[in-house]
Amino acid sequence: MLIHPAISLTLADDHRRTLIAEADRERLATAARVRRGRRGSGTPPSPQATRLIPAR
Repeated sequence: MLIHPAISLTLADDHRRTLIAEADRERLATAARVRRGRRGSGTPPSPQATRLIPAR
């Protein structure tokens, strides 16, 4: 089956744009995760998490 060169080029360009968009999403998500880790999540830790449970 033959594909017209213009259609083949269009398909290749669409695929390339899709790959670039996926890479951008991953890069932005990673940058946001790193930023959140540096500044904290914005919510204070639960007081229950820091309490010690007495031994029985």
